[in-house]
Amino acid sequence: MAENIAVVNELDTKYLVAFSRVPGIGRAKLALLETHFGELERAWAAGAQELAAAGLEPKLVHEVVSRRPTLSPDDEMERLARHGVAAIPRHDRRYPHLLKEIDDPPAVLYVKGSILPQDSTSLAVVGTRRATVYGKEVTTRITADLVRAGVTITSGLAKGIDTAAHRSALDAGGRTIAVFGCGLDIIYPMENTRLAAEISDHGALISEHPLGVKPERYYFPQRNRIMSGISLGVLVVEGELTSGARITVDMALEQGREVFAVPGSIFSRNSELAHRRIQEGAKLVTKAEDILEELNLAAVGQQLEMKALLPQSDDEDHLIGLLSAEPRHIDEITRLSRLPISTVSSTLAMMELKGVVRQVGQMSYVVR
Repeated sequence: MAENIAVVNELDTKYLVAFSRVPGIGRAKLALLETHFGELERAWAAGAQELAAAGLEPKLVHEVVSRRPTLSPDDEMERLARHGVAAIPRHDRRYPHLLKEIDDPPAVLYVKGSILPQDSTSLAVVGTRRATVYGKEVTTRITADLVRAGVTITSGLAKGIDTAAHRSALDAGGRTIAVFGCGLDIIYPMENTRLAAEISDHGALISEHPLGVKPERYYFPQRNRIMSGISLGVLVVEGELTSGARITVDMALEQGREVFAVPGSIFSRNSELAHRRIQEGAKLVTKAEDILEELNLAAVGQQLEMKALLPQSDDEDHLIGLLSAEPRHIDEITRLSRLPISTVSSTLAMMELKGVVRQVGQMSYVVR
């Protein structure tokens, strides 16, 4: 009996994928078809009159009838297999349970990689594509600590904050999920092709769009509802009031998700969105523990590694006192410490290996 159920689900999935190729056929229309026909295989073979009787508008009936001759459900499934992409219907046990709770969950989720049970403890990280050094550093530090506490990081693979969030999660040995606004065979932006490959190996690339669908401006607001929908909350690092990050935050609030925001400079437009949300009640965040406590994950947060923050020598103790979250060049560190440059260089190298400090480019260091 279990075997028969598996076959029925597989048949249902391939026709679901085929219908997703027809513009205008979404979750609501598929529900009409399933209610009327019982099985999507019957709906796929139905004539125009039957489709109209199921509740499809004349224009949509025409779309289905005219596109069917060029679409093969079997070919669609083979194409997905060639690209290593799985199609997960909403009724499938692998479908993220948090995403099922939103008002408009995708009827089918295309996944490259793996969605695991622990990914239900996920946080979406959003922000501007024009991220500052401060924004990237904050994102790197907070997301790294979150993944060490067992949190999966979700973002949109865009430049700036998204990229920093994904990269930090991977570098910290954690899981991360990238939500696409196009088919999973199209990497956007192209410069993140290698990053996308790493994410699929240590998390998942997901989309509601079938293969071959190119990125369009109006797809990204729809994409954002998935980012917030699969997460317990959304963290805003940097963004203007008119940015795409605002859409994700608005959708998170509609979905009953928690909203967190990192404060920035009052003189920066990149701080507008975070500051506005803080004024409206978002949780102000300066460290990962702020998020873990709000999400009742404080016990998990206690598992954060100490990262050898206790100095192991007088030189380390001295240098730690000279460093902060603001980058400081090694020449300035040497001048302030009054230690030989060789001592400063070797001590910083050892502290970097231990995870106490991090080099942020051009021989400048920050405390992790």
